[in-house]
Amino acid sequence: MSPEAPVEAAARPLAGPEESPAINETDDSPYPHPHLTPSQIKERARQILRLFQCPACSGPLRDPVTLPCGGSICRHCIPKTHVRANITYPAFPDRQHGFHCPMPSCDKEHALSDCSVDVILNNATEHMVEELKLAMREATDRDYAIHIAIQDPWQVAGISSLKEESFSRTVPGGRLVATWQLIQDGHLGFDVDVSYSDPPAKTTSEDRDLWETDHLHKVQDAARQDMDCQICYALFCDPLTTECGHTFCRSCLHRILDHSRYCPVCRRRLSINPMLDRASYPSNERLTNIIETFWLDELQGRKEAVVAEEAERYREFNLPLFVCTLSFPLMPTFLHIFEPRYRLMIRRALDGDGTFGMVLPRSSYGHGENHFYELGTLLRIVNVQPFSDGRSLIETKGVSRFRILRHSTLDGYLVGKTERIDDVSLEEEEALEASEVIPEQDISQVGPSHPEAVPVVTLPETVEGLQVMSTKNLMGIATSFVEKMRVQSAPWLTERVLEMCPEDPAVFPWWFASMLPVKDQEKYRLLATSSVRERLKICCTWIMEWETNRWSIQDCVIL
Repeated sequence: MSPEAPVEAAARPLAGPEESPAINETDDSPYPHPHLTPSQIKERARQILRLFQCPACSGPLRDPVTLPCGGSICRHCIPKTHVRANITYPAFPDRQHGFHCPMPSCDKEHALSDCSVDVILNNATEHMVEELKLAMREATDRDYAIHIAIQDPWQVAGISSLKEESFSRTVPGGRLVATWQLIQDGHLGFDVDVSYSDPPAKTTSEDRDLWETDHLHKVQDAARQDMDCQICYALFCDPLTTECGHTFCRSCLHRILDHSRYCPVCRRRLSINPMLDRASYPSNERLTNIIETFWLDELQGRKEAVVAEEAERYREFNLPLFVCTLSFPLMPTFLHIFEPRYRLMIRRALDGDGTFGMVLPRSSYGHGENHFYELGTLLRIVNVQPFSDGRSLIETKGVSRFRILRHSTLDGYLVGKTERIDDVSLEEEEALEASEVIPEQDISQVGPSHPEAVPVVTLPETVEGLQVMSTKNLMGIATSFVEKMRVQSAPWLTERVLEMCPEDPAVFPWWFASMLPVKDQEKYRLLATSSVRERLKICCTWIMEWETNRWSIQDCVIL
């Protein structure tokens, strides 16, 4: 549904690192760590409540949704949806409808299925709302009140305002309660600030502030119970919210997605890329601000622990490297281990997490060049068959790609400092296709000799023609070629290899490169790609070369 009220402003951080909203308490503070003191609450009252205010409708957050760009709005503030055009991958039914992001800082189109209610933010908001409701009732009974005035941004800037009069009144409660009342009544825009003054009252302002502080402490205590990651059971560090609405530390979710594509809480299959690149998958901005406001000291300790853990895991040369052959993510690689140095490397890998890197050797290299290529694949050992003489056959599966930054040797084998190579997000993948594709008619046709076969897509005359084809048609060209080779009984396309042929376009290029008799140096290009669409274009380029030049099969790889 489209919100009735226009978007007023994007959610914004409360403060920079040098002026964080949470201030360390003094040793003589009567409030236990990490509670905010009354003076801190007085200074930050408006900013604290902005954490629970929708930037779209300016009302209290209701069923908050954290968008893929990291901003949060009410669920009913999601703009009117439309059918997304020129998107054929991944083409899941629940991704066909989207909307233009209402956050001014984001100009992207989001899939509706990526926007579920944010469970943690919703719980925190409910704690705040319930406690403020109770405080509102108590304020009248206790005769607590404060004078509140909405600040005209023109007057704050020293410019005469066009408004005849500004909002100013005495409201029951203290700073938090009175400000929340204005938000509920629709009088306070998301970006608008207020000023406070103490009216003549029967009770002292100190009593009122202490009373309101106690209510906020209850909110902090209740919300803190929800702020632990369900993987590491510690305070969220760099919180990332999935499309199903559950939140985890980025590093924790990273490790989970190395092994599974399902949410650890609800078991919904996740469409996000296991690489979790920060540019493609921004952190949950609202939860980050809440944590920095209420538990800054604990967060700093948490960050130090994460940094120490990462430093231990990724020492100067963190990955053993096997210079042997070309491997790909998600694909099996079988190795015969017989050299003493690699026996040692594999034994150490088995004692650890069972992983090592595979890189392709250079057939020739000049002075100052390495004897191996800089891009490789992280392999995980899944099966070992040892022999009595110390040799072994190992079965591995590709996990991810990496780039070697620095390298050295350890006990005869290569070790390196590496960085992961990320794919773009699924949202960016869809946007890439939508921007490149020229709308075309249904150019697919079923092969006459095999009416039950997959649709055949006409191969364009030039490589440039591939650039404007839909991802679906690129996949169609590749699968039609595989079917053609099957009919022709290509010697490198065995029945066992065909059984492994994946239907998922994200996996197909890796399989295709593994079995196609193309030189390794040509296949190596896939390791540097950042999108499924880009890899399919390369595969289709190979097919065009095959159809015109009949490449040699001397480099055939048998799985």
